[in-house]
Amino acid sequence: MKNNQLFLAIGLVLLAVVSRIMCAEIGAYNFAPVVAIGLVSGMLVKDVKTAILIALLGQFLADVYFQVFPTLTNTGFYGMAQFFVYAGLIVAAFIGKAMNKVNAGTIIGGTLAASVSFFIISNFGYFAQGYNGYTFSGLTTTYVDAIPFFKSSLLADFIGSAVLFSAYFATKFAFPKPIKAA
Repeated sequence: MKNNQLFLAIGLVLLAVVSRIMCAEIGAYNFAPVVAIGLVSGMLVKDVKTAILIALLGQFLADVYFQVFPTLTNTGFYGMAQFFVYAGLIVAAFIGKAMNKVNAGTIIGGTLAASVSFFIISNFGYFAQGYNGYTFSGLTTTYVDAIPFFKSSLLADFIGSAVLFSAYFATKFAFPKPIKAA
């Protein structure tokens, strides 16, 4: 892994951890741009395994923090539903990997696809734990109850994508040619 890829990876993981913890501490639930980070890592990191690792590691480290320092809504490790959350982040990284060009259309489309996929997958995990029962009514209740959280996460993902891809373009513009070490 080249130095710039390593710095990108570390930066994205730290951003995921800090944003999740900060948002939970101030009561802005689901406002952390973790899906956007998965999308960006998928797009910008060449190795797919590393891109997936970035998406998962930020989520996992924040979950460890919440396990040690639980809040009212975040308790760290929370059972089978957590695997569905991680699966949603993996899908976000694959959506980023599938983005061939970085332009406004692909960023908007990719962010929307990753956010919707994450919503569907992660909430199915909540349903699979049986909180609302294993009926069609329980399934619809699960998704309807999650809509307010989806609004927050969708907004966070669009803001996160805008900021991260803008930073990518700004860096690319500021440093058009790789800087070689002396």
